[in-house]
Amino acid sequence: MPAETSSFPAWLRRPLAVHGQWGSAKGLVRELALHTVCEEARCPNLGECWSHGNVSFMILGDRCTRRCSFCAVATARPGAVDWEEPHRLAEAVVRLKLQYVVVTSPARDDLVDEGSGLFAASISAIKARAPSVQVEVLTPDFHARRSLIQSVVEAGPEVYNHNIETVERLSRSVRPQADYRRSLEVLRLAKELGAGRLKTKSGLMVGLGEEPQEVRGAMEDLRGAGCDLLTIGQYLQPTLDHPKVTAFVEPEQFEDYRTWAQALGFSFTASAPYVRSSYNAFEALRGES
Repeated sequence: MPAETSSFPAWLRRPLAVHGQWGSAKGLVRELALHTVCEEARCPNLGECWSHGNVSFMILGDRCTRRCSFCAVATARPGAVDWEEPHRLAEAVVRLKLQYVVVTSPARDDLVDEGSGLFAASISAIKARAPSVQVEVLTPDFHARRSLIQSVVEAGPEVYNHNIETVERLSRSVRPQADYRRSLEVLRLAKELGAGRLKTKSGLMVGLGEEPQEVRGAMEDLRGAGCDLLTIGQYLQPTLDHPKVTAFVEPEQFEDYRTWAQALGFSFTASAPYVRSSYNAFEALRGES
């Protein structure tokens, strides 16, 4: 859970939601030796999402080759690629009776294909076992290499998600091994390669020191890259070792962001303090705002 929750403003205080399918989802993830970004990134929505059977799986291990300042995923030397993982992932999807699946990964700059091959294999395995299930991938930037993005797109996900995370001015400090313009190029390439067959999606965190007009500028850049779906949420300090929150953005500002995004032409925008990239992802694809 985020650090220093007792200092949260009133609109960020809420009970932990744990019920329904939470126990079965957790047990199955353990049984099949899978990882979830819900746990590794210490997502504040874990209890709510797992209780409703919404799980965001993280392939390629739980160690990242990059060190983004905001992220709780461990930075360390990753293990070998597990080519059986896509089959276990598909088994989990079937047994949890999921309709919509989010598949993400840490950055794997140590691999020749940066992990794109396992993304493609995971999509294919899910589609083979459960053809009606819709798949969203949330990928690293793959250094905007066209061939790697193409291999993922050709496997047939419904949504290609890549987060720019913050405004351009703050990007270098927040994601020192990434690049704001490169991330926009990832989204542009995915949209081009999808040829109308998929939606593209990105996400922003606020509360890191950005100005509202910079957020609007980032929205304009995303629309310029053809991005369809947008999420905006409050940055929360995952541990005391991570950067502190600069500001707790008030709900009215989140509503302004959503209004701006609608005016810019996003087909769906989720903008609220606890919104995260994968939160209510199925509703985003259906265009429910």
